[in-house]
Amino acid sequence: MNAGTELIPSALNMIGALAAVLGGLFVVVYFARRFFQRQGPASRDRLIRVLASQYIGVKKTVTLVEVPGAVLVLGVAGDRMQLLTRIDDPAILERIRSREPQVVPSFAEHLSRLTTRRKASVHDDK
Repeated sequence: MNAGTELIPSALNMIGALAAVLGGLFVVVYFARRFFQRQGPASRDRLIRVLASQYIGVKKTVTLVEVPGAVLVLGVAGDRMQLLTRIDDPAILERIRSREPQVVPSFAEHLSRLTTRRKASVHDDK
């Protein structure tokens, strides 16, 4: 057999395998998004919620955790957690809860913002 006659069928097999892999990947991403979006709003009904977390050093954070009736201030360092204080005062609890939650943009939003900036700078250079 000639190498040219074997090239076309092997190229078609390779393209078909690539299409099958990419199709499977898209199906997995689609169902994963649907599953995690369904889980998202239910997380507001949880009894334990992380209100805020602030890094204070390498592998060291101070975290506000809301449990029924109180807010705990935890120090987290490596694999250790330590209760720093417990906030029970209703006035302070109301002030903490009234703060508007910070919405962390998704990776897609970050990427979109970066690409629009890049496109804008490329058009400005012309």
